[in-house]
Amino acid sequence: MNSSLVELGVPVTTAGGVTNPGPDRPGAVPAACDFSDPSLYLNRELAQIEFNFRVMAQAEDPRNPLLERLRFMCISCTNLDEFFEVRVAVLKHHHAFGEGQPRADAMAITEVLGLIRERALLLVEKQYAFWNQTLLPELEKEGIRFLTRDAWTVKQKRWLQGYFRNETLPVLSPLGLDPAHPFPRILNKSLTLAVVLEGRDAFGREGHMALLRAPRSLPRIIRLPDEIADGSTSFVFLSDLLHEFMDELFPGMHVKGSY
Repeated sequence: MNSSLVELGVPVTTAGGVTNPGPDRPGAVPAACDFSDPSLYLNRELAQIEFNFRVMAQAEDPRNPLLERLRFMCISCTNLDEFFEVRVAVLKHHHAFGEGQPRADAMAITEVLGLIRERALLLVEKQYAFWNQTLLPELEKEGIRFLTRDAWTVKQKRWLQGYFRNETLPVLSPLGLDPAHPFPRILNKSLTLAVVLEGRDAFGREGHMALLRAPRSLPRIIRLPDEIADGSTSFVFLSDLLHEFMDELFPGMHVKGSY
């Protein structure tokens, strides 16, 4: 009976409360629709990447308040971190071990990973460009500055050196690299610097390279006291602090560079 009514175009409500709109009504699904057709589906991972581009578009929209734009950019960054931690990790696992169910979009995992890399690189490029070319100048107009090493005054550098020696240096433990030991595991989301050295350490060992990982207990952004901030709210990144005073971690050795 119900099938006859549907064929006549009469809406029918089933016992579960679901209404079949009939073949000629809006929302009707053509009987010949092939749901196995890959063109009907979006790739899950690529759709997530595109969502983060939309978040960045909110950050780039000058109609939004400045700090909201900063917040949107930070959301796109943390989303991308989580995306690689979860979705990309699952794809790589399936690719390495040949696991996983056939995908509705029929895309090969290698193809998806290649497109993810392409779009993720573009997204990160947009994030850095927006931060350096738009957000930093706009924040500075509002009296909020993020000072690079070449912008430090003598007073600021003296205060930062004292901060480094009292608050940062005591909790740092550089790790020397040598061929006799396996390369150490780099912790996820950690601030880790590679240091190129020249000379011998306190034990007479020839030094070439070392790793320096900043503990998560250290703040990634340091606010300068108002009395040396030159009338603004000024901040310094922990990474700049470490680069500037890196030589104090390796007495008797020459730091050729840190990266």
